[in-house]
Formats: sequence, structure tokens, C-alpha cells
Amino acid sequence: MKTRYHREITVQALGPYFHPLALEEVIHANLGQDAWYYQLGHDRYHFDNNSFVAGDQYCEEQRQLVITNLTNGMISKARQAMGRLTHTVQDFYAHSNYVDLWRARFPDSPAKDIDPLDAEILRSALLRSGKIVYPLEALSFIDIFKPLVLPLLPKDSHAGMNIDDPSRNNFDWAFNASVNRTVKEYSNLSQKMTQEEIFCLTGLTQAAEKKNLIT
Repeated sequence: MKTRYHREITVQALGPYFHPLALEEVIHANLGQDAWYYQLGHDRYHFDNNSFVAGDQYCEEQRQLVITNLTNGMISKARQAMGRLTHTVQDFYAHSNYVDLWRARFPDSPAKDIDPLDAEILRSALLRSGKIVYPLEALSFIDIFKPLVLPLLPKDSHAGMNIDDPSRNNFDWAFNASVNRTVKEYSNLSQKMTQEEIFCLTGLTQAAEKKNLIT
């Protein structure tokens, strides 16, 4: 996903549960995953090159860091881990053909109802993500070169498959899958936290949290 959409997804998903200042820490770490030095050799950060096993392991590492850092009172580090986690799970839908497989199974389902964790699709041999094809791939990130480069890249390249912005087919489904998955990640993590840890992570007071906590 492009930066503005990672931000929009995270705000939509976590905004009801986080104080704006705490949420901004999460978003800053989320967007930091797209720094140029994380684009090469870090496929698991973005689920590129069919790195599903490594990507899942990375997500689990970040989930554990959220809990461990909260337990040790390192609140900012917990939020940073939450940001890295949300970036990676959001990229799963933008960089793979999960949405294509979902729409093939449920052609009449509206975008907002997409299940981000459909077990059959996650186990499917047809599930794949875009391959990074350098050096041409790098030029596809520059808007003026993108129309010239895309025809030269294979359809299963990252540039050929990504759903990073509304110009790509199925963007609404990828966006909503990312929102739904981000909510699920927070929901699942909150079940492993004490009330005090939830207050610390979200930056909300107890009174506000009572209205917003996912149960």
C-alpha cells in the first residue's frame, strides 16, 4: 500500500480504540516499514516473493514484542511493534492475489464484508505474491516511469500484481481486507493483555476504554 492508504487503513481500524497520540506512534512505525532500506532483502516485511511462511513468522514476532514490551513497561516499543505488525498484514492483501481468490469464491460479496482470514484461501496452492524484479522494479515506484516499465515486467512481478492504490483493480477489497485484518489483530492481542496493558498501549483512560474495548 502507498503511504496515505496505510495511514487511512490504520486510522479507520484502530482510531476507535487508540488515543490520537498513541495511534500516531503506531502509524509512524507502520510507515517506517516502507523506508528504502527495507525494500531490498526484507520480503517478509511485505509478504513479497511468496514469503508467506517468513511473513507469518515475522508477524508472530511482532505480536510477541507487543506483549513483552508492555509487560516490561516499554510502551513506545510496544506501539512500534504494533505498527510494524499492522504494516505487514496490510501489505499481505496489497501484494498477494488473496483478493482475487476471495472474489472468485464470493463474486457477489461487497468489499466491506471480505474475510481477511479465510482458511481455504490461506491454504490454497493458488495463493501467491508478487516477485521483485530488479532493476526495472525500482523504476516502477517512480510515477513518471511506471507506465513505461509496467509492460516490460512479468504479470507476477510486484509491480504487476500490487494493489497499492485506487488505480489498481480490486483496491476497495484490498483496503477493506486490510482494515478488517488490522481490527482482528488488535482484538486478538487485547485478549492477551491485562486491562492496565490495554490502557497503556492505547493511551486511553479507563473510562474511555470501557466504551471502546473489543470483547
